[in-house]
Amino acid sequence: KQWYQRRVAITAGGVEEQFKAFLEGFNEIVPIQWLQYFDERELELILVGIQDFDIQDWQAHTIYRNYRRSDKQIQWFWQFVADISDEQRSRLLQFVTGTCRLPIGGFSELMGSNGAQKFCIERVGKENWLPRSHTCFNRLDLPPYRSYEQLKEKLLFATEETEGFGQE
Repeated sequence: KQWYQRRVAITAGGVEEQFKAFLEGFNEIVPIQWLQYFDERELELILVGIQDFDIQDWQAHTIYRNYRRSDKQIQWFWQFVADISDEQRSRLLQFVTGTCRLPIGGFSELMGSNGAQKFCIERVGKENWLPRSHTCFNRLDLPPYRSYEQLKEKLLFATEETEGFGQE
């Protein structure tokens, strides 16, 4: 709710009349007071929906730093992606890129702060660290976990239980 109120305050300054009309229309469909029950990630998923993911497209348009495609952590990462639901994939995508939806062209058209930017997995940290993300660069810092179970536990915690910079 606080995030929403901050966005309203920022946005309303330059387009107050248009934003007021939007809120009135939105309120006819979804009463504004209901928004208090959702964080910004949940609200985005509710508003734009959950899409189907092409995991092969995701793999084909991913780059690796300090990892090779054959490394066990990368194999476990793709096993994790295959094992989770589309909603959880949306949250993972949101965690790494800042949005839960893909461009129409799929993973090949992901954008970063400097234009086209592939999904990236980089080996960073120690096995007891949580994964971190750099949404401007579509980069996941994935520590060298020792087991699939550890990778799954840490990724689920990072994508489901943290807010903003809360994971660091």
